[in-house]
Amino acid sequence: MTTESTAAEQAVPADAKSSRTLARQRRRNSAVRFWRQYRTHRAGVLGLAALTLFALIALTAPLTVGSHVQSVTDAPGRPMESPSARFPLGTDQFGRNLLGLVVWGARVSLLVGLLAAVLSVAIGALIGITAGHFRGWYATVLMRITDWFLVMPTLVLAIALATVMTRSLGTIILAIGVTTWPTTARLVRAQTLAVESRPYIERAKALGGGHWHIMSRHVLPNVMPLVLAQTTLIISSAILAEATLAFLGLGDPTIVSWGGLLQDAREAGAVSAGKWWYLVPPGIAIAVVALAFTLCGRAVESVLNPKLGVTR
Repeated sequence: MTTESTAAEQAVPADAKSSRTLARQRRRNSAVRFWRQYRTHRAGVLGLAALTLFALIALTAPLTVGSHVQSVTDAPGRPMESPSARFPLGTDQFGRNLLGLVVWGARVSLLVGLLAAVLSVAIGALIGITAGHFRGWYATVLMRITDWFLVMPTLVLAIALATVMTRSLGTIILAIGVTTWPTTARLVRAQTLAVESRPYIERAKALGGGHWHIMSRHVLPNVMPLVLAQTTLIISSAILAEATLAFLGLGDPTIVSWGGLLQDAREAGAVSAGKWWYLVPPGIAIAVVALAFTLCGRAVESVLNPKLGVTR
């Protein structure tokens, strides 16, 4: 009896270990399969390469340009110098190196875009899954709130929030995140309803699966591909929104960002003075990053849902 009990106790961990190994192998195979399909989309690969380049520039900014590039008192040049060998992109109204400012601004713009998109998608996924699962009056109330946010101009709401709150990076992230979630909520709710209509959900409920078990173990894994694709698409919108808010003077004036550089150029009269080097570099950086995230998002959507028929 003792020998049989010991053998049974040893068999359980072995089975659990085998199950975990099999799960890891499946995840690896899924990742390999995903990448194999993703790299067939030339536009998606191009967007990913551009994002990788910008990410490396942002991460290495403290080593390549240093935080002193933001200093107004130690500016190395004269105000609004034209591009030269010393200053490839010229200088700003304080005499700071614009190339260094654009490189340093990538850190803030990418950070705001990522965090705001994560916040937006998290709110939308939470509302979408719970509204699709519980339904009834709860879903009706949530969807009416979602409809209200959908019909309201997102930028106006973000401006209102950024105006009444303190001017900081956290305020910008919060203002963008809490105003851009309705589309995600609608998409996730529709996917949740489709998932919960499948037979295995009924079997899970019949076996005693509670609300949390159904949503976390069955619904969430099935809506995650949609959430991932939606995140990549929202990041580009978040970066553009941050640039817009900073351009309107609602960002943190102590932080250098691409939108903040455009605001400084406008205040310095660079448009009327024809100082193109003050406007073009940050504007191009914003456009390229937003386009790269959009290309990646469309490629991810096409891989996860081939029925969309996204061109390669």
